[in-house]
Amino acid sequence: MNGFWEQFTFYALAVLVLGSALMVVTLRNIVHCAFFLIMAFLGVAGLFVLLYAEFIAGVQVLIYVGAITVLILFAIMLTQKVLGVRLKQNNTLSPLGVVAGVSFFALVGAITFGSAGNLFGVHGEPTIAPRITTIAESLLGNGSYVLPFEIASLLLLVAMVGAIVIAREKDQ
Repeated sequence: MNGFWEQFTFYALAVLVLGSALMVVTLRNIVHCAFFLIMAFLGVAGLFVLLYAEFIAGVQVLIYVGAITVLILFAIMLTQKVLGVRLKQNNTLSPLGVVAGVSFFALVGAITFGSAGNLFGVHGEPTIAPRITTIAESLLGNGSYVLPFEIASLLLLVAMVGAIVIAREKDQ
């Protein structure tokens, strides 16, 4: 029974990723494309979880879903004002959106009620702790990469503040 739920979850995630990717390249509204891109990234993160690569799945969600998609939406909003083009919002429910929603709820049900819940440590010992602990110790442990990690975060913060300052100077 465990193999059935894993296969079902894989195929549900594959349909989600492929359907979302198809919508990204076929839709005309770029904001809608960005939201389907979020769904595609979340599906890829789910595939990483199926491969027992929980850390990579977490990084996928944080970096791609969080940072990259917000950056794309931020760029869209800035270029709209510079170019003087306004995008029309069209809030109609598409059939593929309904299919994606049903697939999502089927996936959540399979993970919650099926034996695939073990992937998330629901039915026993957490599967994520030992690997993430090892990665955290190697990155932030004794004599490791704490300083380069902090320098990279400061550089990203300075770049973000600089981009906001440059964008605001052009408005005024």
